[in-house]
Amino acid sequence: MTTHDTPPGPLDRWYEQAGVRTGVRRMFHEETERGRVFFPVALVPYARHEAVRELPPERLRELTVRHLYQFLLSTTHLETRVVNTAAEAVANGRTGLDLPAALRPDAFKVYCDEGYHALYSLDLADQIAAATGIAIPDQDYGGFVERLRASAHHALPGAPALAGLLQAVVFETLITAVLNEVPGDPSVVGVVRDLLRDHARDEGRHHRFFSAFFRELWTHLSVTDRTAAAHALPELIRAALTWDLAPVRTSLRLAGLDPDTAREVADDCCATGPDPRRLNDTARSTLRLCAAVGVFELPGAREHFATHGLGDGHDFGDGQSFGDGHEETP
Repeated sequence: MTTHDTPPGPLDRWYEQAGVRTGVRRMFHEETERGRVFFPVALVPYARHEAVRELPPERLRELTVRHLYQFLLSTTHLETRVVNTAAEAVANGRTGLDLPAALRPDAFKVYCDEGYHALYSLDLADQIAAATGIAIPDQDYGGFVERLRASAHHALPGAPALAGLLQAVVFETLITAVLNEVPGDPSVVGVVRDLLRDHARDEGRHHRFFSAFFRELWTHLSVTDRTAAAHALPELIRAALTWDLAPVRTSLRLAGLDPDTAREVADDCCATGPDPRRLNDTARSTLRLCAAVGVFELPGAREHFATHGLGDGHDFGDGQSFGDGHEETP
């Protein structure tokens, strides 16, 4: 009889590889970072607006630092209030689904990782504020979580638990430009690049875990729930990629723009989310995963995705043109 080895799981070597197990505290050393930026201007969506380009260079620098704060502190809320809510439900067997037992300890590993990501994101923001004198605005960086919950309720009004699980899948399978591009950008201060590289390594494993989890989840849903999920997913993807405007407006006002101009810039550059090309590039692995399980074969699914600008003209109906959904974030 031929035996088949079980393929290695994404978190099998967690004790040897996870940042919370093997990493070091990333420290900012100002004397070694002169001449570098804290965040690439190209990844600040409102930096190219005419009103922002007219600001003095020092005000623009402050804007990029506060944009980094928004990314780091939003991460603390995302990891602990969105992803870990789903990870805890899987880990403690509270999804109401008959999932493989192996997912439970892996979900606890994800839970530990995400708490650590939240800790070091807050730690770095505090270090940079102390070193630069650019204060972290007194701002609720978790306001977007309530917006996400509202989107989830609108998309799946009768299934909040399923909506939460799908939100975690969406977040953990998107390929963000920040984790993708910043670690390799030599113009960015080293501590930011190192921390985001650390984060990306863990998120690559989480990407694979949540891809496998989504496949299992999908097999346990009724046809009715699958159809509802298929119609909800594009709204959840779009919501996940739309910036929280309140911190953006606050940062623009602190840079010297009057309240009306700050509101106009934020609305013009951030309210609708990324442009269609960026949207589809960021969501491509999530779309591949949806294609692989047959999401787009359900009635009305293609139309719902197209309405939200997702698909970008690609043929993803057979699950092949978007691959297998198991890419790791670099």
